Amino acid sequence: MTGDREHGQQFRFAVLGPVRAWRDGEALNLGSPQQRALLAALLLRRGRTATAPELVDALWGEEPPQAAIAALRTYASRLRKAFGPESEVLTSEAGGYAIRAGTSALDTEIAEQLAAEADKARHSGDRARSRELINEALALWDGEPLAGLPGPYADTQRARLEEWHRSLIETRLDLDLEVGHHAEAVSELTALTAAYPLRERLRELLMLALYRSGRQAEALAVYADTRRLLADELGVDPCPELSELHQRILQADADLAAPTTTALASGESLGPVFVKPAQLPATVADFTGRTSFVAELSEELATADGSVMAVSALAGIGGVGKTTLAVHVAHAARPHFPDGQLYVDLQGAGPTPAEPEAVLGAFLRALGTPDVAIPNGVEERAALYRSTLDGRRVLALLDNARDAAQVRPLLPGTEGCAALITSRSRMVDLEGAHLIDLDVMSPDEALVLFTRIVGEERVRAERQAAMDLVAACGFLPLAIRIAASRLAARRTWTVSVLARKLADERRRLDELRAGDLAVKATFELGYGQLEPRQARAFRLLGLADGPDISLAAAAAVLDMDIHDAEDLIESLVDTSLLESAAPGRYRFHDLVRLFARACAERDEQPPAERDAAMSRLLDFYLATAAQVYAVERPGDRLIHHLAPTELAGLGFPDKDAALDWLFAEAETLLACAYQSAANGMLRRAVDLLLAARDLGEWGASARRYEHVATAIRDAAGDVHDALSEARARTVLAYVHGVTGRFDQADVEAQHAMLLAVVAEDPVSQGNAPIERGIVAFYEGRFADAEAYLAQALAAFRADDNKPGEASALSNLARVYLDMGQVPTGVELAERALSIYRGLGVSLRLANGMYAYGLALTRAGRLDEALAHLTEALAMFHENRQRLWEGMAHYRLAEAQLASDRPARAAEHAEQALVLRGLGGEWRQGQFLTVLGRALDAMGQTDRARACWSEALAIYERLGSPAEREEVRRLLAPVAVA
Repeated sequence: MTGDREHGQQFRFAVLGPVRAWRDGEALNLGSPQQRALLAALLLRRGRTATAPELVDALWGEEPPQAAIAALRTYASRLRKAFGPESEVLTSEAGGYAIRAGTSALDTEIAEQLAAEADKARHSGDRARSRELINEALALWDGEPLAGLPGPYADTQRARLEEWHRSLIETRLDLDLEVGHHAEAVSELTALTAAYPLRERLRELLMLALYRSGRQAEALAVYADTRRLLADELGVDPCPELSELHQRILQADADLAAPTTTALASGESLGPVFVKPAQLPATVADFTGRTSFVAELSEELATADGSVMAVSALAGIGGVGKTTLAVHVAHAARPHFPDGQLYVDLQGAGPTPAEPEAVLGAFLRALGTPDVAIPNGVEERAALYRSTLDGRRVLALLDNARDAAQVRPLLPGTEGCAALITSRSRMVDLEGAHLIDLDVMSPDEALVLFTRIVGEERVRAERQAAMDLVAACGFLPLAIRIAASRLAARRTWTVSVLARKLADERRRLDELRAGDLAVKATFELGYGQLEPRQARAFRLLGLADGPDISLAAAAAVLDMDIHDAEDLIESLVDTSLLESAAPGRYRFHDLVRLFARACAERDEQPPAERDAAMSRLLDFYLATAAQVYAVERPGDRLIHHLAPTELAGLGFPDKDAALDWLFAEAETLLACAYQSAANGMLRRAVDLLLAARDLGEWGASARRYEHVATAIRDAAGDVHDALSEARARTVLAYVHGVTGRFDQADVEAQHAMLLAVVAEDPVSQGNAPIERGIVAFYEGRFADAEAYLAQALAAFRADDNKPGEASALSNLARVYLDMGQVPTGVELAERALSIYRGLGVSLRLANGMYAYGLALTRAGRLDEALAHLTEALAMFHENRQRLWEGMAHYRLAEAQLASDRPARAAEHAEQALVLRGLGGEWRQGQFLTVLGRALDAMGQTDRARACWSEALAIYERLGSPAEREEVRRLLAPVAVA
């Protein structure tokens, strides 16, 4: 909104809201509404002169005052004064006036320019950029256009600008669906259809967004509601476009879920534009031989060119070059797969193979699917994955698979796509797969590979020694690479020197002839060349589970300064025995890790050093997770009850950095906790879970978190460690309660309470009865809930745990509210909030705001409730508490419904459903129920019933009697008097 300079001054004007003006960035006083109406009338003529009669008509219409012309002159004079004595932005011409501020001085002009650029970007296929530009244009609106201005001209222009605003919103929503943001769009579309019930294009977009979000019944219900509304209000049927979409949804038209590339290029609004993934690892520059295999695989992949889905499975022992060959072939085949290439290391040879559910989530994200649109469960994700790939030609390289069961959900399942799989095992049970068994290299191929790494000159002089060397390596590519890399790094060595070293280990090298023993022998070649410090680092780093390890964690394992550790670890990377996964992160090939552990058992003396290394790693994670917890929840007593550590852990400059670390380390941290429990380090393992509690609520990590807690509980029970078992059961009670598995939560909490007394553990003595009280509350056992929460309150007070005390008070408040003792409930929630305010902590304060907002809603103080819940929502979002962000939306929906604002309630309920992957099905049933209530209040009865039917199915599946009966009552037909 920058205009041309006049006499050193720069003007900006806005009409997409209150009429405003700025000179050199300073707001101007534009005077009375009539004065601003004159300015608006001139601005919207884009520099054209408006005559006095035209302006009189614009400001007063058919009944102007007698002194209208004089009033005009007065208004114009005052505007000139406001603009400044030297300004000529307001000019008088031919008995009229004009504004000459130059281009891009008015917000409507900027919005038009942005909309035009968006249109060009959309037609060129760049829908993401188009959407961004439309959002920039929409951001220029600041409420009602020409707000508060009198006169017929302002009324007409206001209506025009509002219609244009709605049109831009529709365009942006259309783009939302085209780029895969359908789940987020549902909330806004629900509110807009309530505001403009007869606008059929909005209904069409809502149906499509619901259908793509997996809510087919609701999409069909929108059509039924629309048809009834149009018949009642206008006596007409839905437009042909809406009826056609209805039929296509009934037929589950595949194009609705995944448009063809051709359709996208032509600009049809059938579905999202997908990201084109290019995930293949780099191919090695010295790839050698394998000519027949390259030709065979390339021919097989070429058959996927629009006819069938090609699946090739490449099997062989570790180190035989399966991945190298597969990556090389995949790169060569890229022209056959113009829509992208996916890659994943399935870690099939390790102790924790990749879960298909997690892999599918990563693939969907790589294909452009937003996190909030990715469902839970392998089957749901696999179905969305196949739908997303329908009509596209994508290659999936599934590296290092464990077995066919792990692979099946990851197959694209559509013609034109292909899957290339590598595995140590032969996948004879993978239907339709083209199987290839990869053996060691031929002698000639092995010598060529060795020569390319070492250099032609050195090999030519000692050809026989080189041939002896590759033969000693068993012609295994990985062994040849390790040996050649060592020789290349030592310019003073001859080939014969290395060959003699290998010959001295003839007994071990004989093992190259038999299966996995060949792999171990090849690794001995590199391991035997390591310096003592390198060998120790190699052995100790191999002890840790997890897909990779950070530099800081590795330094803890090695008990070294981080800079020295980095130098040492990078030297291992140079030997090819360790890989650099990313800057500051390292990983072992899975078989190399097994070999490293075997070396640790064989060579690490004394054996206690192995235990000490793993103890240091656990110390590092526990100390650092405690720092995260302290940053996020200052004042919480938990960190004073955690097991002591010898390491200080990492420090963080702010909360965002702390949370970044926690979520980045989730997989390795949980692997460490699991491994530590198996090694008997139960107390610190369970304390690590307590300190990393956020992972129990966070998407994909939540299931792994629960699995680790279960393992710790069982291990602690086996050795009668009451304190560790109590804490593990408390963790499990919380996890089960969050997801609505109340029977399991109650069992765990009951055991935890008994064990907490035996162990005299203040952590479990406070938290276990809290969890049991919450279960009793949800099950309607209010007397039990009150008793358990009172017990928790006493325990927290005995421990001087102020956040715990506030949490118990907040939950007690809810019990009293549901028992009908509303004043007491409000008073308790207010006391809890006061404690949180005193602590000055944003996350805990959000909990207090949330609880107080619930109490105020029940007390009928709805404006106050909405204010507190809105503030809690913002805090949860800031702290990345997505579960509680969704719950805050849910409570806001309840409060808006109580305030008789069903459209706003529906909008919040939809926002809660966008986060449906968190909190499990029970929460989803809650969100659907309140959404149905809001829709019913808006007159969208068919869609409301669709929501309630889905909620009922959830509650019947979960066995939730109270919720089930509530929804059944909502679905019951109204009796006709």
